[in-house]
Amino acid sequence: MYSEDDLIPLSALQHYLFCQRQCALIHVERAWTENRFTAEGRIQHERVDAGGTENRRDTRQVFGVALRSLRLGLSGKADVVEFHRDSGEVWVPYPVEHKRGRRKREDWDRIQLCAQAMCLEEMLGVGVPEGALFYGKERRREVVGLDRNLQEQVEQIAYEVHKLLISGVTPSPVYRPERCDNCSMRPSCLPEKVGEKRQVESWLKKMMEPPCDTT
Repeated sequence: MYSEDDLIPLSALQHYLFCQRQCALIHVERAWTENRFTAEGRIQHERVDAGGTENRRDTRQVFGVALRSLRLGLSGKADVVEFHRDSGEVWVPYPVEHKRGRRKREDWDRIQLCAQAMCLEEMLGVGVPEGALFYGKERRREVVGLDRNLQEQVEQIAYEVHKLLISGVTPSPVYRPERCDNCSMRPSCLPEKVGEKRQVESWLKKMMEPPCDTT
């Protein structure tokens, strides 16, 4: 169990999965740079972060729900938690996470959603077997089954993120165009410089090698 002072943001899990250096820049060095994509995501979240509730027959929607898990050492906020009434009078929590873009092949978003569900289970003492990801570009939901395999990934990633943040060490940059080119932290990270430095080091090493004796 973690103490209240040791809790880390839920968002750090996704940052870590996307890029460990990005995670450390944001959560260790407290650096943040916004670009068009993060601004669009922030605007999309303004409605859900404002709080409030809506009731629709057998579904109750609660916006901006504060979350916490002492077991995982996480805290944060769920965009929306729907409470679905079953055949009796039991209301089953159903987290819905809003995303700006499109569905991803990787499990980054699913792991974040599962972490929210695990917080709800600990807080409310009920099972949360399912949730959904809503993607703004597609205007549709992806239903996610929150099984044990996903829960184990959450537990492992939460442990690794705690370890990274406690170390206080920011990993060296690794330039990956498919991630780095649209990352808002690129001006702070400067991942391309690593590639340039390695090219220079390789050139210097080659120039200092003794010439081959061909006689």
